[in-house]
Amino acid sequence: MKFKAQDTAPIADVCLLLEGTWPYVRGGVSSWVNQLILGLPEMTFSVFFIGGQKSAYPKRQYAIPPNVVHIEEHFLESSWTAGRAVMSAKREGPRDEINALHEFFHHPGTPLPEDGARVLDILAAGSVTLDDVLHSRASWDAVTDGYTHHCSDPSFVNYFWTVRTMQAPLMMLCEAAMRMPRARALHSISTGYAGLLGSILQARWNCAYLLSEHGIYTKERKIDLAQANWISESPDEALKTGINSDVNYVRRLWIRFFERIGLLAYRSANPITALYDGNRQRQVADGADFARTLVIPNGIAMDVWASSIEQRPAGIPLTVGLVGRVVPIKDVKTFIRAMRGVISAIPEAEGWIVGPEEEDPDYASECHSLVVSLGLQDKVKFLGYQNIRELLPNLGMMVLTSISEAQPLVILEAWAAGTPVVSSDVGSCRELIEGAAGEDRALGFAGEVVAIADPQATSQAIVGLLSDSQRWHAAQAVGLKRVNTYYTETLMLQRYRNLYLEAIAKEAQ
Repeated sequence: MKFKAQDTAPIADVCLLLEGTWPYVRGGVSSWVNQLILGLPEMTFSVFFIGGQKSAYPKRQYAIPPNVVHIEEHFLESSWTAGRAVMSAKREGPRDEINALHEFFHHPGTPLPEDGARVLDILAAGSVTLDDVLHSRASWDAVTDGYTHHCSDPSFVNYFWTVRTMQAPLMMLCEAAMRMPRARALHSISTGYAGLLGSILQARWNCAYLLSEHGIYTKERKIDLAQANWISESPDEALKTGINSDVNYVRRLWIRFFERIGLLAYRSANPITALYDGNRQRQVADGADFARTLVIPNGIAMDVWASSIEQRPAGIPLTVGLVGRVVPIKDVKTFIRAMRGVISAIPEAEGWIVGPEEEDPDYASECHSLVVSLGLQDKVKFLGYQNIRELLPNLGMMVLTSISEAQPLVILEAWAAGTPVVSSDVGSCRELIEGAAGEDRALGFAGEVVAIADPQATSQAIVGLLSDSQRWHAAQAVGLKRVNTYYTETLMLQRYRNLYLEAIAKEAQ
């Protein structure tokens, strides 16, 4: 079904769909979004922000530029409230539509393209409401049927509340989509809830829909779910077994859900961008049409980093920094353990952990405790948010120990400030540090790549570079050359400007 585009005039050129990023979180994808908005002042933007718990986003970390003409926020925790009085026994509900949603999002098997198209028709038309999902007889029957025929977990309560927790936010997004002022084009910066909203709005507005992924959302959610302590199963066992039949059924329900909403986004969006070819191939494996995909690398504004190079002290600073959120996916604990080895080899060295701790206070507390237990409290410092252009020139080494990344901006920024990098072998980090191919690879290494979650290898790489002035200066020179040649903001912005102009031109036809 194709919906007639809304008759109201578009409020903006591009509607950005953002999940857990700008303007409430600093760094990473948020920095990129801010860079995109500020770098294209001739474009107007509306913003739909999706968060989990409202308390996790107490204040905006970025000023709202004048070319952002509309912004609204929605939080998944408020998608429904228990205890509301209803007449459930008298409410039948749209049975066929509810069954279609339940089968697509929760049942095993491979959904056909027409199944996804049917689901999008239902969501875009508002054929199912929150009350239908929460309180109708049709919804209850769909849940009990799904449990009876597909659930291997003996607990109906677990199945029931897991499904309800998935479905209520979908209905919230559908209702919000009905009210969202129209834009000429859509751009989601992930799959997940933001990507699903893009599919719904694209069906309603009949406009172009761009999808960009920095990290692969479904892959990152699988990592999160493998480590989730709110699911009653050993996280270590979940990581070992993957998503086979031995894994807790609730965990597999969540994984399937994120795979399915990602599939809807891949089938709706065109083009679909990735930061490097490895992620492009992952998108195709997860359901994206290769013909719709392309690679647009990150880029940074080199002119603003000129003063950072000038600020570098003489010699090689014996300060090692990790710049990023203090969350499990950044594997800050490996950095701390690596610093134990660095300090043993170079006693005058220091480690700085630079990033916010609010997102996962329990993990941050564990990191603080690990520092103390290793006797590093005078050597490893938690600095919170810092001005990165002032910070990086004071580092002799920038270290990234993440277990999942795409193409980290912080590596490009480190090079622009004259700082070599040691990174775990994730995402495009090896390609960045060692060069992609041809002339890029011929430049040499701008640091060193080590295995994931390997404190000893990380420590040895840091010590090796800090202790060898010739190697360190060679890596510094390669990093500066590589970022100036292949990863500038000018190149990136022009590519997105062209995509936006093409999308807007389609809307005008």
